[in-house]
Amino acid sequence: QVQLVESGGGLVQVGGSLRLSCAASGRTFSSYAMGWFRQAPGKEREFVAAISWSGDSTYYADSVKGRFTISRDNAKNTVYLQMNSLKPEDTAVYYCAARTLAAVVVRPRAYDYWGQGTQVTVSS
Repeated sequence: QVQLVESGGGLVQVGGSLRLSCAASGRTFSSYAMGWFRQAPGKEREFVAAISWSGDSTYYADSVKGRFTISRDNAKNTVYLQMNSLKPEDTAVYYCAARTLAAVVVRPRAYDYWGQGTQVTVSS
């Protein structure tokens, strides 16, 4: 069993930055692919970014490419999402997810564990 706890969300102005963190329990964190997803009101959950177990491979949605950076620290069992140049359309609840298989995928259903989410609101 893996527990994921997100933090770092909040209210920020357009063009600002936030850094989300996701702390994971479990000794096998370093073997999991990790992902960040978001869900805005009335919309489906969408992929934002993912990272391989080693951190060597990263993937981004086109909408955040060049603005967001995903990283991980396996010694701290933590994955991060650095978000820069935020836009109003980035407003959503952001979820951290873990996949027990090594391959990185973008489909939410491929992930086995989810955090409770953290709200990010970008004001114009």
